[in-house]
Amino acid sequence: MNALHDEPDAVHDVIGIGFGPSNLALAIAIEEHNAGASPEDRIRAEFLERQPSFGWHRGMLIDDATMQVSFLKDLVTMRNPTSDFTFLCFLRERGRLVDFLNAKTLFPLRIEFHEYFEWAAARLAHLVGYDCEVLSVEPVTSDDGEVRWFDVTSRVPGSPERTVTRRARNISVAVGLEPHLPPGTALSDRVWHNSELVPRVAELTSTGAPVGRILVLGAGQSGAEAVDYLHRSFPDTEICAVFAKYGYTPADDSPFANRIFDPEAVDVYFRSAPEVKQSLVDYHRSTNYSVVDMDLIESLYATMYREKVLGRERLRLRNVSRIRDVQAREDRLDVTVEYLPTGEREVISSDLLVHATGYRPRDLDALLGRASKLCLRDDKDAVLVGRDHRVEFTSEVTAGIYVQGATEHTHGLTSTLLSTTAVRSGEILDSLLAHRADDTAARTDDAARTVV
Repeated sequence: MNALHDEPDAVHDVIGIGFGPSNLALAIAIEEHNAGASPEDRIRAEFLERQPSFGWHRGMLIDDATMQVSFLKDLVTMRNPTSDFTFLCFLRERGRLVDFLNAKTLFPLRIEFHEYFEWAAARLAHLVGYDCEVLSVEPVTSDDGEVRWFDVTSRVPGSPERTVTRRARNISVAVGLEPHLPPGTALSDRVWHNSELVPRVAELTSTGAPVGRILVLGAGQSGAEAVDYLHRSFPDTEICAVFAKYGYTPADDSPFANRIFDPEAVDVYFRSAPEVKQSLVDYHRSTNYSVVDMDLIESLYATMYREKVLGRERLRLRNVSRIRDVQAREDRLDVTVEYLPTGEREVISSDLLVHATGYRPRDLDALLGRASKLCLRDDKDAVLVGRDHRVEFTSEVTAGIYVQGATEHTHGLTSTLLSTTAVRSGEILDSLLAHRADDTAARTDDAARTVV
């Protein structure tokens, strides 16, 4: 059963697909705009989230893990420091503002920042539908052949066999990232991705089952955090890190390098030629990709050295190595690890293998369906996106799609990060208002010519 939501002529100005931090920040920007706008200037918005409640990387909410960006890069401060949706306002409401200030840190606990996101999302519950998986996005053509709207069809919460369709002039796609796994990898009770680390560990420890050895594949922050967390969670287990590097690489969080995450850097990147864009990514990969905070590196090294002194080495490294094969046995995994300098291979028996192998943007073509055929693309078949985060379309399309999180090829390293989330939400809001004004003016001109 498919029903049109509300009355047939009830068209949203924007429907957000996904309700993580990016669309949450946009929802706040819209809410603040509507609070001071006249009825005709208000933006009608709704957001659809497939999860049953707000959640952001829940599987990696390790109790002592901290954010890697300043709390000032929250959902609103970089756009509107006077907003009452700031992290500081959240702390004040929770009664922890003075305590946080006394901690003398820019980097809150990750679990606390998630609590902040939940607090903000709860205040906007009237704008979001949870348990609403979006199934399709269909372009809608007006009588004059113009693609003026999109019909967004989603499941009905509590009745997944039923669907509902909402019509919008624009959609904002912010569906986040999905776990990246080596080709041929099949997840199981013994093979995990680190995105489910915390609940998997809790489930395993509750059973009391013995765990002799765990392999962790990956040399980035999530890999190092997984090694540290598993080492603490299983005090009698050998934890073995496997990666192709010689050692963990420190993240470059120096002040000048961090300017690559400034809003102005997005302008520079967007205007640059393709070869300059690639150079910027290559030069500054060490700010974000396959790197680890220096404090964690030093802590892991200290642990390894202490265990060597004590003669009980549980934390081990298989560096300059790759996993070549994984065979599931009845009671274990047999993992073939190759030492790259010599090509020597060794089969290591393990109880678990954790892939800390990163994430990748979700496939927009699969989500957008027929609408994706209208998108203009570059010579690498990547979707062209304007500076205002609006997809570029063929001439007959006046409806808009805004993309958040899958635009590193056009907007740079901050695309999938929190650093410019607040600023980006303001840019999208401004674009929505500007395009609505242009559309209204165009319709008025057409009506005047018809009368004449």
